[in-house]
Order: sequence, then C-alpha cells, then structure tokens
Amino acid sequence: MDRLQTWEFLSYVVTVVGLPFAIAVFLWEQRRQRQNDDEEIYQRLSDEYREFLKLVLDNADLHLLRREAGTVTLTDDQKERRHAIFGILVSLFERAYLLVYEEQMSRQVRRLWQSWEDYMREWVARAEFREALPELLEGEDDEFSEYLRALVRQVTSQPRASAQPPVPLAG
Repeated sequence: MDRLQTWEFLSYVVTVVGLPFAIAVFLWEQRRQRQNDDEEIYQRLSDEYREFLKLVLDNADLHLLRREAGTVTLTDDQKERRHAIFGILVSLFERAYLLVYEEQMSRQVRRLWQSWEDYMREWVARAEFREALPELLEGEDDEFSEYLRALVRQVTSQPRASAQPPVPLAG
C-alpha cells in the first residue's frame, strides 16, 4: 500500500507542479516563435525594399532619390518607368501593411511597423508620388488605401520645415 500511495503522491505533484510548468513553457515557446516569425517577415520585407532601392538606383535618370523633383522634365518612356516603379513601391507598402500592421500592436510589432511608416512618409512627401497615388491605389486593399491617404493628409498638412516625429494613425 505504501508504494501505491507514493505513486499517487507523485501523480499529484506532476498534476499540480508539472502541468502548469509545461503550459508556461509551451506559452513561452509560442511567444518566442511568434516574435521570430514577425522578425522573419520584417527581414524579408526589408530585403524587398533594398531590392526596390537597387531598382531606383538602376533608373537614376528618373531622379527618384531627390527629395524635390524640381524642374526635371521626363520623357514619356521615363514617366512610364517611374509609374511602374511607383506601382512596385505601392505593392511593397501594401504587403508590409497586410503582414505587419495591426490595430493593437505589441511594442515589438510597433517598432517593426514604425520603419515602414517612415518609408511611406518619405515617399508620400514627394509630389510626383502623391500625384500618381489615386491610380496606383485602384484595386488595392481598402484599409491600406485609406491608411496611405490618411498619411498623405498628415504629411501635406505638416509645415515643410518641421521635423516632427511620426504620429501613429488610427485605423
């Protein structure tokens, strides 16, 4: 009988201590895996943005790296290439929005998203990009399109010389 009581006691210990510990370890591993997945998504998107910048460099005659386009006159071919490049950029931004953006973001996800919002702010600050946006946003995700339009409204309403930090958008 003593042996049976020992086994019964050990089963209680496993139930009371081991099961909650196993659940805690499982939840911790799930959280860590989610973080790794988020960082992997962010890294792939960053790689795609780097490839996009290489495309911009390969098309330096379009003057896309200049903050202000100024009086640059483009040929019809250059305008078409610029429009295609802007289309690629909007597609990349939409993919980032769909994969990273959330209404309620954790600190980690907010940090990852902030980089993308900064890229978007940089591009929507450019008049030639804003001019192309209505056509580029046709057929894109509605929530993403509204997010980008709201960002345009924010950027264009800010004084040009100010260096205000990005304001998180709601919805």
